[in-house]
Amino acid sequence: MDSEMEIDAQDAFEINFFENLLKKDSKNPETLELLGGLYSKYEMANQALRIDRRLARISPQNPRVQYNLACTLSLLGRKREALESLRKAIELGYDDRNWLMQDSDFNSLKNHPEFQSLVEACGQSL
Repeated sequence: MDSEMEIDAQDAFEINFFENLLKKDSKNPETLELLGGLYSKYEMANQALRIDRRLARISPQNPRVQYNLACTLSLLGRKREALESLRKAIELGYDDRNWLMQDSDFNSLKNHPEFQSLVEACGQSL
């Protein structure tokens, strides 16, 4: 794990449960999303990235999947890739500009001109 945050017992159980489910059905999007959410909650960015990339392969047209991938990439300092995924999310219909502006996952990008352009484009057709 790449986090110092202590995982509570229920979430540890769920992480183990979902990881075992994926051994049986590695492409189940619901399981992947739940596990990815738990990894993100505990700042396990490398594990979350692995899950987000799998989801992006399974559901490449899902704007929420692309948005979550952009968040994880941003948290890992992979700015160029984060901006590409965020652009794709917006092109696919992600339109929650208010959340985008306050999402702390993008703190490292907030002063980047391309991020600012994407915020402006959010909710409009690109």
